[in-house]
Amino acid sequence: MDMKNQSKIISLLSFFLFLNLTQATAQRQMEYLNRGVVAVPAGDDSVFVSWRLLGTEPEETAFNLYRKTGSKKPVKLNKKPITESTNYTDAGVNQNQETVYFVRPVLNGKEREASEAAAAWRQNYLTLPLQTPEGYSPNDASVGDLNGDGQYEIIIHMTGRSRDTPAKGFTDEPIFHAYTLDGELLWKINLGKNIREGAHYTQFIVIDMDGDGIAEFACKTADGTVDGKGKVIGDACKDWRDKNGKILQGPEYFTVFDGRTGAALATADFIPGRGDLCGWGGVGGNSGNDCDGNRVDRFLAGAAYLDGKLPSVLMARGYYGRSVIAAWDWRDGKLTSRWVFDTEDGENPFSGQGNHSLSVNDIDKDGKDEIVYGAMAVDDNGKGIYTTGLRHGDALHVSQLDPSNPDQLAWGIHENETNATGYGVALYNARTGEIIWGGEEGQDVGRGLAADIDPRNPSAEMWWNGNKGLYNVKGEKIGKNPSSTNFAIWWDGDLLRELLNSNYIDKWDYNQEQQVRLLTAEGATSNNGTKATPALSADLFGDWREEVIFRTEDNQSLRIYTTTIPTNHRLYTLMHDPQYRLSITWQNVGYNQPPHTSFYLGHGMEKPPRPDIIVPKKTDNKDKSKKRL
Repeated sequence: MDMKNQSKIISLLSFFLFLNLTQATAQRQMEYLNRGVVAVPAGDDSVFVSWRLLGTEPEETAFNLYRKTGSKKPVKLNKKPITESTNYTDAGVNQNQETVYFVRPVLNGKEREASEAAAAWRQNYLTLPLQTPEGYSPNDASVGDLNGDGQYEIIIHMTGRSRDTPAKGFTDEPIFHAYTLDGELLWKINLGKNIREGAHYTQFIVIDMDGDGIAEFACKTADGTVDGKGKVIGDACKDWRDKNGKILQGPEYFTVFDGRTGAALATADFIPGRGDLCGWGGVGGNSGNDCDGNRVDRFLAGAAYLDGKLPSVLMARGYYGRSVIAAWDWRDGKLTSRWVFDTEDGENPFSGQGNHSLSVNDIDKDGKDEIVYGAMAVDDNGKGIYTTGLRHGDALHVSQLDPSNPDQLAWGIHENETNATGYGVALYNARTGEIIWGGEEGQDVGRGLAADIDPRNPSAEMWWNGNKGLYNVKGEKIGKNPSSTNFAIWWDGDLLRELLNSNYIDKWDYNQEQQVRLLTAEGATSNNGTKATPALSADLFGDWREEVIFRTEDNQSLRIYTTTIPTNHRLYTLMHDPQYRLSITWQNVGYNQPPHTSFYLGHGMEKPPRPDIIVPKKTDNKDKSKKRL
């Protein structure tokens, strides 16, 4: 037996041995969600209705759908319980009348409690009016249940004048707003003049950290940050900006805010501090401006179930040289540091392996999450697992990309223009770091995607900018690649993924090898320059397919678009898949990346396992107590 095959067999045996020894014992607590019924015009006389199958429900759950028009009694629309999907097209509807829809789950032949009623939209998107500050525009968004009713609220980052980390100049103060889907402004948080505005500075996380059914908002803060109740964190009189507008002195904080009110619940010193400004870059040729705030002010963030039960927030600093990840817990009214991973210096093999984003995945299937931090991985206990040595990059996609492989795979896009033998693109095993194949040696590749867009290939496909072709998981070129390399979305009726870029969604016609337009969001626009990313894409309501949020061109509203294409595929809501939910949490971080599931979601997929989760009950709307550390 040759060494290559022997190595593969040993790797596979070790995986199954490890899996048997580390079966998960804890259940993750995830958020309570309501039925998420949504009704959208799908033509002159029809309405498309869809709703959630919850991750906590029995697979045999069926549904009855009801329409209520004006003061008339509700009418059941289906002749027999709906079992094959969680959507329905209601034909022959007078759309000038006030119409609402609701569903009742059916178990063992008996109807259960009715869902909330949803009024039919007037167009194919929901408009959410904003109170945008003068000179600002809505940018990246996140979602969380801020009042415990099972429906998401939207947290939007309002951006004014911003700067990249190498650039000189002053910025506007970063501002965050929280809105209900009805457009009610719940709170405002102003990070103040001592937090610089820009894609690398202002990472924020929205997640229920303590399991009480209410999401918290967490981010880096500083002297002069004003919470949702008007209370100032630190010294409001301090101005730590230098003559170039950079903030290289002064205290740095980490704050957890109440999701209901925006009040600061707890504040601690940010981990890590700046330390040696020159110690954050210069690894592998990535030098340049390393002592004046370019490398030291590169931040990432995320959330992970490090104990398998409740999420911890991850705040990270650095990826060109020194990289530090700090895990925080907010439990029982206390903010504590769980662990700190620190590459320390350029001699450490983990130094310089970070990315402009991260991914959180249970790569060893032990029920606890690991952090794939670009070209390296960190275990749930804060210890380094491996590094591929492929160094820093811009894009990262981690999922069950190959249904025939028991492991998740990572598709990395790397900057290796100073390393003639380093791959610019590479597919590697997310659990072990073993490189499966790579290409573009010695190149700086900026963007790339991994998604199933061609049913003739039994796995996800991979491609990158530069029109090099479409590749399978074996590294074989199977055709021409799409020109779109920014985002992907599950939108139409099949299991393939569509292409999301700028303000449009395209289908990949694999026969003609061209993109076919499915949606253009006229009057709306994307964010972040040529990256052309939405405010957010996620499974926000309705069936398992994803919604997309754009800002309007006048910056005064958000629009939420949802599909009106029927599907006979039935999956539980993606927001009850822990990996997907966490990827929505970190989607806004750094260079925004599309979310991925923990299971293979594509053509020919097997039915995914029911998630091993628990959820809290609906909660009341009481303020939490406040605590300052």
